[in-house]
Amino acid sequence: MLKKLSSIVLKNTGTIYQTALGEFSSANGDLRLLNVTAGTGGRSYMNYSKVPTKLAELCESINQRRKALSKTNVIECYKLSFDAHFHLVTIHPWADGNGRMSRLLMNQLQFEFGIIPTNINKDHKAEYIESLIATRENDDIEPFHNFMFDEHIRNLEQTIRNYQASIEDEGLEPRVDVGINVGINVGINEQRVLEFIRINNRITAKEIAESLSVSLRQGERIMAALKEKGLIKRVGSNKSGHWELRGG
Repeated sequence: MLKKLSSIVLKNTGTIYQTALGEFSSANGDLRLLNVTAGTGGRSYMNYSKVPTKLAELCESINQRRKALSKTNVIECYKLSFDAHFHLVTIHPWADGNGRMSRLLMNQLQFEFGIIPTNINKDHKAEYIESLIATRENDDIEPFHNFMFDEHIRNLEQTIRNYQASIEDEGLEPRVDVGINVGINVGINEQRVLEFIRINNRITAKEIAESLSVSLRQGERIMAALKEKGLIKRVGSNKSGHWELRGG
């Protein structure tokens, strides 16, 4: 399936390559029969001879996780799609189009799981590449996960802001009511956290993360953003204190 998709992606731009091992065409979705690097003087990807085996292992791993995965576990669905993206671009199966194919595979899995597809903003390309490098160098998928979740949240929040602005342009009131008149632009998860605190001012970052179905790191990040905006304040110690709303 991946080779078929690659042939569609590169149908009009693919190239025929002549190598010592024979001819192959990227327009046909053929796996590369040559070694490639990331840009001029960049890192080398795995030897072409390893590509078929590694690609088969990746597909097997993805399929096993798909069978065992509950689609109600949204975080794990995103993690699987991000992992597929990372490992495909790392294997670099084709002579061209690997980035596009990795994003396509990620989105294909997300559509299958019924979750909102992830987009990587071109303005954050440098940060994206840094996360790939950090993950490979440390043999730890978390840097890539963290970037992808952060990027997904940024895009969702921007989409919500665009929607709210379009509603206001039409002279209508945005249908967002968390019971707090903050008067400051906040994301949907930040609004939910403000409501959680209004209901229970001793709620912990862990409880917030669980309520939002996000990682603890993301929960802490949202809390930090609210503090920076002056919307919440911690009164007392981390262990026995409570949160105070500052938005009204």
